[in-house]
Amino acid sequence: MLAFWVILHHLAGKNMLLSSTIDALPVPLATLIHGGYLAVQTFFLLSGFVLARSYAKVHWNRSTRIQFAAARFARIYPVYLLSLAIVLKFIGEAMFKPGRAIGQKAGLLLDYGFLLQGWMPNPQVGWNTPAWSLSCELFFYLCFPLLFTFLRNARWRTICLTLGACVVTPVVMAHNGLPWHLKPLIHLSDFVAGIVTARIFALIENRPWARERGAWLYGPAAAAGVWFILHPRVLWGTYADLNTVLRPLNVLFLLGFALSGGWLARFLSRPRVEYLGKASYAMYVLHIPILWWWGRGVVHGGLNITGLPAGILYLATVIAAAVLAFELVEIPANRWIRDRAAGRRREARVLQPEAVAA
Repeated sequence: MLAFWVILHHLAGKNMLLSSTIDALPVPLATLIHGGYLAVQTFFLLSGFVLARSYAKVHWNRSTRIQFAAARFARIYPVYLLSLAIVLKFIGEAMFKPGRAIGQKAGLLLDYGFLLQGWMPNPQVGWNTPAWSLSCELFFYLCFPLLFTFLRNARWRTICLTLGACVVTPVVMAHNGLPWHLKPLIHLSDFVAGIVTARIFALIENRPWARERGAWLYGPAAAAGVWFILHPRVLWGTYADLNTVLRPLNVLFLLGFALSGGWLARFLSRPRVEYLGKASYAMYVLHIPILWWWGRGVVHGGLNITGLPAGILYLATVIAAAVLAFELVEIPANRWIRDRAAGRRREARVLQPEAVAA
C-alpha cells in the first residue's frame, strides 16, 4: 500500500500520466495522493522495526556481521541493479550527450552505482529518483549493529528519551543549518524510531490487554496523520513540519499493526496482500525506470496512449514487472548471496585451526 501511494504521488506530478485525473478528484483525496512522498518515512521506521525483530537474539561478532552485511546487500542491490539495466539506454544517451564534463559523467555513474544520491544536493538526472532512499538505507545498515546493541534491552525511560530525541533531532538539524540534501543524517531518526518501536512491542506483546488491540493504536494514528496532511497550515510558524508530527504517529501506527486486530490488519494479513507486500520493494525501485520507457514508447511513441487509460495500464505493468522481478531476481539473488556468505564463513571456521597450528 505504501509503495502504491508513492507511485500515485509520482503519477500525480505536473504533466505526468494521472495529473489531470487526480487533480479532478475531490480536494482532500487529491491532497492525500500528492502527499505520497511522506510514505518514505514509514518505510524507514518499518525497516528499523523489521531488523530489530529479525536480529533480536543475535550475538554480534565477526561472523554475524558478515552475515548481516550479505543479507543487507542481497536485499537492496539485485533489484536496484535491475532498475539500472532497464534504463541503461538512457544512461548511455546521457554519457554520450555533449554538455557535461567527463568528471561530471563519472560522478553520475559513481553516485548511481554506489548509491550515493542521498548525500548529493542535486542528482542532475532522474534515472531512478527514489533511489535516494536506498542511500539512506545503506547508511542505516552500517549504523544498525551499534544502535541495536544500545537499544535491544532498553527500558521505558531510555525508550521515552530516545523517541523524544528522534522527534527533536531533525528539527534541531534543520534550524542549525544542516544541508537538506544530507538525507541519511536527517532520516536516521526515523530508522531509530523503528528500532524503538520494536523494543516497545517486545515489552508489551504478551500483555493480555495488548493482544488483538492494535486497531486502537493504528486507527487513531492514521486518522490523525490524514488530518495533518490535509491541514498542514496548522504547523506554519512552528518549528515542526509534517515529518515531525508524523514520526510519533507512525510509531503508533506501526505498533498497532504489530499487535494486530481490526479489519484492516486482517485484510493486510491475507496471503495475496502479503505477497504483494513482499513484492512492493520491486514496485518501488522499478516504477521510475519503467516510466522512462513508458513515456517514450507509450505516451509519446507509436501507441500514443494518454490520461487515465495510460495510467491504469502503467500501474498494471509495474505490478507485473515487480512480481516477475521478485520471483526471478530478488529471491534467487538473495539466496545465492546468502549462501556464498555462509560458505565463506564455514571455510573460515575450517581453516582457523590449521592457522593456529601453523
